[in-house]
Amino acid sequence: MLTFVYDHFRSAILSPNHWISGLAIGLLCLAVGVTWGALVGNLGALIATALLIAAIGGVLMLRSTQWGFVALVGVIALLPFGALPVKLGFSPTFLDLVLLVLFMVWAVRVMTGRQRELVATTLALPVAIFLLMAIATFIAGLSHSYPTPNVVRRFAELLLGVALFYAVVNNLQKRAELEQIALALILCGSLEALIGVVLYLIPSEWTIRLLSALGRFNYPTGWGVLRFINDDPLLPMRATSTSIDPNVLGGLLILVGVVIASQLFARKSVLPRLLLAGCLTTVSLCLYFTYSRGSLIGLTVALLLLGLLRYRKLLLLLITAGVIFLLLPQSQPYIQHFLAGVRGLDRATQMRLGEYKDALILIGRYPWIGVGFAGTPDIDLYIGVSNLYLLITEQMGLLGLASFLLALGVGFLYLIRAWRRMGPLSPYEPLLLGFAVALVGGLVGGVFDHYLFSYPHGVALFWFFMGLAVASARLGEANDDCRL
Repeated sequence: MLTFVYDHFRSAILSPNHWISGLAIGLLCLAVGVTWGALVGNLGALIATALLIAAIGGVLMLRSTQWGFVALVGVIALLPFGALPVKLGFSPTFLDLVLLVLFMVWAVRVMTGRQRELVATTLALPVAIFLLMAIATFIAGLSHSYPTPNVVRRFAELLLGVALFYAVVNNLQKRAELEQIALALILCGSLEALIGVVLYLIPSEWTIRLLSALGRFNYPTGWGVLRFINDDPLLPMRATSTSIDPNVLGGLLILVGVVIASQLFARKSVLPRLLLAGCLTTVSLCLYFTYSRGSLIGLTVALLLLGLLRYRKLLLLLITAGVIFLLLPQSQPYIQHFLAGVRGLDRATQMRLGEYKDALILIGRYPWIGVGFAGTPDIDLYIGVSNLYLLITEQMGLLGLASFLLALGVGFLYLIRAWRRMGPLSPYEPLLLGFAVALVGGLVGGVFDHYLFSYPHGVALFWFFMGLAVASARLGEANDDCRL
């Protein structure tokens, strides 16, 4: 029935008779206007606009996994904590919907024969081992803790986030597709950084009002949207953009910043260099406003590595930026904040040291498979530490950490070998270096934060980048023109 109506309506719009086509177009505009007016009148302009964007995005995602990846980038960068304003026992997040649609479309492609072969990579087995270890530790943890619906959902999101690696390497089969994803990461990440800078510079009352508008999508509202150093309003404010937490925002900016830098110095970039320079400046400024010391270290290490591996001009840029940063009067409070952290003098660092101590106690009691994801068996213990590796060990034990490090080791060994086989003129090299070195920056930042394992969108982003790096390496190796 719907197909019959659609075919006839389409024929009317395309009719050579101007009266018929004009009438059809008029009816279409009337229907759209009435629907839009009803949505705005009943739900408000914000939700109505979001529903319109979601509807358009949903149609595009159902047509191609490529649009699913673009939507994933947009959600992770711009609305990482966004959830539908409905209750189904829990509030489904935008990330949940995008991942489910993405995997569903991929499954349909396989079942209908549009994708006849599954891509097997060197990293496929280690990632599977890590996934199985996560499932085993989750089940083992149920012996002492009852999982709430939210815990079950978060664990399912973790599994989907890790499994995203397989979706990426199986669906991104062309350089143009990888470049489109790189472009989406640059644009969405830079937009998130720009939002963060603007919200940081405008009056606090405006910032509160604008961020509170996201309350319909399960975001915090009121004065709680503002974040300060050591949670002290007398100290400098920290940028959060739409990421709620400044350290979460900093983790995103590490990965995006490295991708931008790799394209900025590439022989052929996905955007004009002047625009890329503006994007990198915006990302760096927003990262500065987050006052996230771990993220600053992660991005600096990653950019230094990128410069040492290929782009020597980047080293000169880093040295120049570092000298200016050290000499500017405006940066002195940041430098003092950084040095206080190094010396362990500020409250945030002392709290981290306390978390490390408590984490080591937990790991000492439950060393091999951890305590799972639902809770701890002892009342004097808790799950939570600002360190990626300790958090994995708390929940999955030393065996879980070993499976994670195994996947990283195998993955980076494969990426290094593939990069060494590429010629200096390879169009895949900027993509491979950007995605792979971004992962290094994220892992360095993980020494000081848990962003890439504790938040569903952080897990998805990490394994998304791993998939992008492996896909770039695999396609680069398959291209004879790219070999030395």
